[in-house]
Amino acid sequence: MRYWIMKCEPSVYSITDLERDGETSWEGVRNYQARNFMRDMRVGDQAFFYHSNATPPGVAGTMTIQSPATPDPFAFDPSHRYYDPKSTPERPVWVSVTVRHQRTFAHLVHIGQLRGTDALSSLIILRPGNRLSVTPINEAEWQAIMALADSSDRR
Repeated sequence: MRYWIMKCEPSVYSITDLERDGETSWEGVRNYQARNFMRDMRVGDQAFFYHSNATPPGVAGTMTIQSPATPDPFAFDPSHRYYDPKSTPERPVWVSVTVRHQRTFAHLVHIGQLRGTDALSSLIILRPGNRLSVTPINEAEWQAIMALADSSDRR
């Protein structure tokens, strides 16, 4: 099993939206490195839902990867905001995966908590200038974030 952090602005789509919908397509990723990470995802992998561009930003819950990466259909639609004329059904450039809601944390694990935890010092999302919306993490980092969530939820 692999572990991931997937970022989205809560004003666009939040953990509450995912909880309501149960499952959704994670599309619109338009960065080659993030796309390559999505190509590495496998059914059953676990991911954190990270609220980015929020005050404060942080981990809002967990989700499970439900499908392998497939071509992002919005890249082919000229009327869609994720359209890319270089991506065609015959030669797709971008991918999406399906994710399923697993857990919404009672309290956001905010970026200050992540930065203040030694076991998380190598997280890609904490690096200055990082803008990747999908990043891998290891099992120890997953467990450290889950411990922060569990201690916050007991407040």
